[in-house]
Amino acid sequence: MNRYPLWKYLIIAVSLLFGLLYTLPNFFGESPAIQISPLRASAQADAVLLQQIEQTLARHHLPFSGTLLEASGIKIRFADTDTQIKARDVLESEIGNDFIVALNLLPNSPEWMNRIGALPMYLGLDLRGGVHFMLQVDMDGALLKSLDRYSSDLRSTLREQRIPSAGIDRDGDQIVIKFRNTQTRDRAIAELSKTFVDLDLRTIDTADDFHLQVAIKPDVHKRMQTAALQQNITTLRNRVNELGVAEPIIQQAGTDRVIVQLPGVQDTAKAKDILGRTATLEIRMVDDESDIEAALRGQPPFGTELFTERGGGPLLVKKQVLLTGDRITDAQPGFDQDSQPAVHVTLDSNGARIFKQLTRQNVGKRMAILLVEKHLTEVVTAPVIREEIGGGRVQISGRMSSTEARDVALLLRAGALAAPMEIIEERTVGPSLGAENISRGFNSTLYGFLAVALFIAIYYMAFGAISVTALSVNLLLLIGLLSILQATLTLPGMAAIALTVGMAIDANVLINERIRDEIRNGISPQAAIHAGYERALGTILDSNITTLIAGIALFAFGSGPVKGFAVVLCLGILTSVFSATMVSRGMVNLLYGNRKLSRVPIGSVWKPKRSKR
Repeated sequence: MNRYPLWKYLIIAVSLLFGLLYTLPNFFGESPAIQISPLRASAQADAVLLQQIEQTLARHHLPFSGTLLEASGIKIRFADTDTQIKARDVLESEIGNDFIVALNLLPNSPEWMNRIGALPMYLGLDLRGGVHFMLQVDMDGALLKSLDRYSSDLRSTLREQRIPSAGIDRDGDQIVIKFRNTQTRDRAIAELSKTFVDLDLRTIDTADDFHLQVAIKPDVHKRMQTAALQQNITTLRNRVNELGVAEPIIQQAGTDRVIVQLPGVQDTAKAKDILGRTATLEIRMVDDESDIEAALRGQPPFGTELFTERGGGPLLVKKQVLLTGDRITDAQPGFDQDSQPAVHVTLDSNGARIFKQLTRQNVGKRMAILLVEKHLTEVVTAPVIREEIGGGRVQISGRMSSTEARDVALLLRAGALAAPMEIIEERTVGPSLGAENISRGFNSTLYGFLAVALFIAIYYMAFGAISVTALSVNLLLLIGLLSILQATLTLPGMAAIALTVGMAIDANVLINERIRDEIRNGISPQAAIHAGYERALGTILDSNITTLIAGIALFAFGSGPVKGFAVVLCLGILTSVFSATMVSRGMVNLLYGNRKLSRVPIGSVWKPKRSKR
């Protein structure tokens, strides 16, 4: 009656093993570390850089406890924060401007745990410390940027179709095109209405000119604002991910604001520098006719700039930008005809048209492809244009590694911010406050658990001790699940764990009281145990399913801390049902299933006195 088949005991044992294995890393703590990441695509974090860092730290008598070389950068572990900060200052001054040197924290769990994916939970900003930013997106700036792009496209289209105009100006949020007669304006309307379906064209006549007012349609404008906000979020996420910040939070807040939280980052200036990282592409023509010697002496000819081609010599490049990275729709790493690493760029329709015209008009001349990153401009390559290039496909190659090609493609895909942003709110949470929050959250959960465990053990005796053990298993499985999912634990999440402790014991109370009811009805101990578990199951499922529905609603419609609370609550419901119905019954079956019982050790069972007639 009260026996489990072997496979059920195996499920319980495997669950306990995995729960213990993935919970343990959370108790090893973290040690201060420094992370060195490439700032520019041309810089590499390799074994040579690691050796240079180790020699620099040894020269300044700064001991470190371990190093880690990864594809994203180098991590150096230290014994205390004082040494960590001193090492950061030394490395920032000695390894140059091509790398980001940031403070970080690394888990102390053994390497074999890391290899099997047993990692600690990420801690949120309120527990680990870090920086919080609220950024305002300048939607007017996005509109002006779009109007400038449309102005250039309109001018190019009219020139290609040989439609003369008296000038194109921007007037507020509109573009005004002037014509000398209505016939020319009508031709322009017929052509532009076919090419630019997102624009609203209206005619206005003045005393001297015939004007065509061009405005972005309201629905297109709204769509552009949404797209600009999403592109900014994508760009910020890519920039932060390159730094290796553990579980950054980058999410939309309202129609024009973005929240950025960087746990573990204490340097506000460094965080602002990270958020400002962008990269875009510029295509200009090389000036091979001017005197480069004068430019080397500090006197470049008017309208030119002096650069150094990657892996080559000095190069004079004209200031006029013919094509920018705003026209890029995709960028992927690959290889050129010589099997050398390259970046394959895809342009939009207008960009493809401009590039085709540019290459047609400059056959035999050199074209410079420049990468602009953090206000630093670098000539990646300057090939000679052999023939007209159509189709909107551009290949960038020039002495780059496969890793660099991948990084350049990533930067170009993310692009620059679609709209300007400014920080309107800034907060820094210190690590000491985070440690205090962790201590308080842990203590509240511990004291709540001990109070519940003491009451249940006294009230229900041996079955109370089994319930407490099942409650411990519930916490073990919950922490293990959160670690497996690499969830971010915040203060609301810790509150959900404390709430789970209080809710999870309800199922055990229902089971124990149901067993007592069966004993009052006079049935045998083994039958009372069996009936108690079977008849309490439906009530346990009903009560927990309703709570689970509420948790799912919180997750679906909430944001930020509310979602974190909902995730822990839903997982806690699942683990509590499993531990109360399967783990506790498995223990009861193991201890009492093969024994002949005269009574059930579940505390005193009150029986009503029957009146004598």
